[in-house]
Amino acid sequence: MAKKTATQATQKLLTVTLVRSPIGFNRTQGATVKGMGLRRIRHSVELPDTVETRGMILKVRHLVTVQE
Repeated sequence: MAKKTATQATQKLLTVTLVRSPIGFNRTQGATVKGMGLRRIRHSVELPDTVETRGMILKVRHLVTVQE
């Protein structure tokens, strides 16, 4: 197992909530929603505040809400 660094232990989390269905939008956007772990409308998940997560949120920003 790798050691946790100080930045990993105090890393910020973002709460992402699905507010609109990805049905009717581009398939890659639906795959992004699924990749974030969102399963149904009003389902929330906590994700680490990383560049990758921010990119996923940007891609589906019309389907989700984000709280820090």
